Amino acid sequence: MKIKSTAAALLFALLPPFAVALEPVETPFLAADVAAGKLPPIQARLPSVPSVASFPPGTEVGQPGGDWRWIGGSARDVRQMVVYGDARLVAYDENFHLRPDIVESVEVQEDRIFTFRLRPGHRWSDGAPFTAEDFRYYWEDVVNNKELTPTGCPAELLVNGRPPEVSFPDALTVRYAWTAPNPKFLYELAGAAPLFIFRPAHYLKQFHARYADPEALKAAAAKAKARTWAALHNRLDNQYRNDNPDLPTLDPWVLKTKPPAEQFIFIRNPYYHRIDPKGQQLPYLDRVVMQIADAKLIPAKVGAGEADLQARYLGFGDYAFLRGAAKEKGATVHLWRTGRGAHLALFPNLTAADPVWRGLMRDVRFRRALSLGINRREINQVVYFGLAREGNNAMQRASPLYQESARVTWASYAPQQANRLLDEIGLKRGGPDGQRLLPDGRPLTLVVESGGESADQADTMQLVRDAWAALGIKTLTKNFQADVFRNRLFAGETLISIASGAENGLAHADHSPAEWVPTQQTHGSWSQWGNYYESAGKAGQAVDMPEGLELIRLYQVWRDAPSDGERRAAWHAILDYHADQQFVIGLIADVPQPVYVRKALRNIPAEGIYNWEPGGHLGLYRPDRMWLDAGRK
Repeated sequence: MKIKSTAAALLFALLPPFAVALEPVETPFLAADVAAGKLPPIQARLPSVPSVASFPPGTEVGQPGGDWRWIGGSARDVRQMVVYGDARLVAYDENFHLRPDIVESVEVQEDRIFTFRLRPGHRWSDGAPFTAEDFRYYWEDVVNNKELTPTGCPAELLVNGRPPEVSFPDALTVRYAWTAPNPKFLYELAGAAPLFIFRPAHYLKQFHARYADPEALKAAAAKAKARTWAALHNRLDNQYRNDNPDLPTLDPWVLKTKPPAEQFIFIRNPYYHRIDPKGQQLPYLDRVVMQIADAKLIPAKVGAGEADLQARYLGFGDYAFLRGAAKEKGATVHLWRTGRGAHLALFPNLTAADPVWRGLMRDVRFRRALSLGINRREINQVVYFGLAREGNNAMQRASPLYQESARVTWASYAPQQANRLLDEIGLKRGGPDGQRLLPDGRPLTLVVESGGESADQADTMQLVRDAWAALGIKTLTKNFQADVFRNRLFAGETLISIASGAENGLAHADHSPAEWVPTQQTHGSWSQWGNYYESAGKAGQAVDMPEGLELIRLYQVWRDAPSDGERRAAWHAILDYHADQQFVIGLIADVPQPVYVRKALRNIPAEGIYNWEPGGHLGLYRPDRMWLDAGRK
């Protein structure tokens, strides 16, 4: 959707009628600190116009108190609390519509001028005011400081290669303006890993050469073993990574444990901007306790009752075990729908370093043959008990962009047609057991790489391997640590990889199709092209294939489109082109995600969508509204 209303209309849309002039209620967990003078009372901690949380059908106003226990696979999972907290300048509601959240309102003109109005009296978690100065600091002192940001303005803020004009009319107003439309801007701000266009200036200035005492800054960098002041600043300034307990935040819970650790504690933010319709400050839960365990052990630990709410590190293969174990632990296990374009997909590398393989991957007949040679029905029945959906990497039925043709084109099981295409290319059988040969005479042995194999991925690849063997294609699989896999992909050493498909299989016409076109280095089908785009031509390789240029052209059509209808048409053109060209070979989609929930924990829907972008996994359902019902076991 597009936010085009006036600020007043936006605010009215956000706040239900009963949310006016609420009397704030002090939080029991903080009452002692208030009485001791360590914290101001609730009236002084909230913005003068707080965000009043909505409670969709199936949820209810709760009561404060209690902990949420969950299990992470490493210390890096502290960042998940930023994802789950879902405090954004503008945020998605349960219907994937954007609403003002941290900001009081936003006014959009011509999809290129965005004016944000901040909430008067809003404060960081340490009590310092949150104002336009925090946006100015980010823009002038971080983005436009070559020592802190040597690569220049982030790609997300460039339109046709040009940065915005940023202004600060007053202490509570921020304006971003481009000369051409930037329809994806608000969605970048609402993302699971959002674009943060503000910083806690009052904290970070003590580590910035423009503001800090030179000798004190030099000493601080030496103490932290940072090479320069900029390295120290960047280390301490990472709102998404969330690994600096001293960095003030606007999130519902504040990290209190410094990494590394085996257990991380987060406590409620006393200055959080959301309240419920009774005037109670959110979040309801006082603490979050994240235990660290080996990822392989997490399903067993969850089944033993060591978590209150857990979905991360659980897979469909864990469902039967968890469902049985939950009965004894006062818990239940929901199966949520997933929103990716494909749960698993294969990514032929069109920018592979090997010229012979690169030429073959760029031949659409080869990509189509690989797709037609896969028995997706068998994968669905054997691995997913028939509960998944077969077909291409495409939109899910819940998306207004869904078209059945994009899901099924070139995605049937047709091994005879696949063999004809391989013969047409000239890939002759000459190896042992009828194995085909590459154009230069080498055996056609296709190595499928991944950055972390799961049980269902391994089972799926076994079936793919058997199906392709019948076509004369020998297949090997190799699994690497995530960092090693990315480096191989970036270097062009990977020929084809297996991973999840498009993150946003629930897109609307206004959502950016960037992940469907060569704009991202991490995309398995065109890493070099994506690197070139992200670096503004400073690295990687320019798109040198007509089909890739056509995707870029369609992306530009979407960006320049003046209406929803024209954006929708551009989206459909991109999706249809993907299905026809098989840039990504989707295998299976809509695989249910187990969500383990302690029964006493309320406001977690039995039916939900588990998706990274948009949705932030649990974030879409606002964990700050979760509460513990002491009378429910």
